[in-house]
Amino acid sequence: MKFIHIADMHFDAPFTILSQKKDLGDLRRIEQRQVFKKVIDYIKSENIPYLFISGDLYEHEYVKHTTIEFINNLFKEIPNTKIFITPGNHDPYIKNSYYSTFNWNDNVKIFKNEIEKYEDENITVYGYGFGDFTNMGIDIEKINIDTNKINILVIHGSIDSSKTLDLQYNPMKSYILKSKNFDYVALGHIHKTNYAEGENIVYPGSTISLGFDELGDHGMIVGDIEKNKLKIEFKKLDDREFIEKQLDITDIYSKEELIQTINSQQLKEKNMYKIILIGKRNFEINLNDIQKSILLDNIIKIKDKTQSNYNLEEISKEESLKGIFVKTMLQKLNDENYNKEEIEKAIEIGLNVL
Repeated sequence: MKFIHIADMHFDAPFTILSQKKDLGDLRRIEQRQVFKKVIDYIKSENIPYLFISGDLYEHEYVKHTTIEFINNLFKEIPNTKIFITPGNHDPYIKNSYYSTFNWNDNVKIFKNEIEKYEDENITVYGYGFGDFTNMGIDIEKINIDTNKINILVIHGSIDSSKTLDLQYNPMKSYILKSKNFDYVALGHIHKTNYAEGENIVYPGSTISLGFDELGDHGMIVGDIEKNKLKIEFKKLDDREFIEKQLDITDIYSKEELIQTINSQQLKEKNMYKIILIGKRNFEINLNDIQKSILLDNIIKIKDKTQSNYNLEEISKEESLKGIFVKTMLQKLNDENYNKEEIEKAIEIGLNVL
């Protein structure tokens, strides 16, 4: 039995950082649609009977009615494919959600905020959706499965997390999931593809990258499952990558030279870049001024991780105004009552003036 597993599509996400740079936010929302159509086209071409969508299909706060219609019209193109959607924390099944108010196509099953199951001749699909924007978890141990069938769980949440924040998003223990002997667990919530070879508990990652905290390839899981036999592979769908590129500025001595160096970077036009400045800085860096002077549209963000090129300990020993200034500021730097970054910036500005 073949299937497709996707998650965390986040249709109509605001793409806040991209939207500050011309029309890139709108462009990325168009690319969401293009990538989703690739999923549907693949299902049509390969006659895939099952599609599992493990939460956060859309952004409840931002999604447009026309986007929901776009999604559902694509579902109509694959009438012989059974589609299972489990709402997540960004698209919970609440009173005014499109899951509740929209007339979805007949081949779509949307799981509510209780454990439900769909039974076919050889397969049982279990699902559980968020009923609000947070969810403190469910008792998966209560699920009783028929071991003679193929059993699949479609669910959104965090696995084995110790972070307090993650405990609000349907926390689950992997050992409990394994103990239930599901043949496949279709997860969502973590935006990075995550599964071990031979394992059947799978995060496909976000179908399309949403920003610089989601580096690497993005796409879908293509699976073929029989009882006690599973074959899965990751298929890349997103043609655009978000990439972090380091730039050592130790040998750069002016803002103008830095801007020229950034503008001369050899970058792939299709990708989005964050330039991370590293090394020793020889002048004060104002990121806003630099960003305004960047000519390459796909440089979305610049981050300063440089260190001052001054030997502060040596300067503090000087019997001069500069020495007195640095000595005083170093005392503040070691004082927990002061903000370290602000003091470091003040030292740099002061030394430039002196």
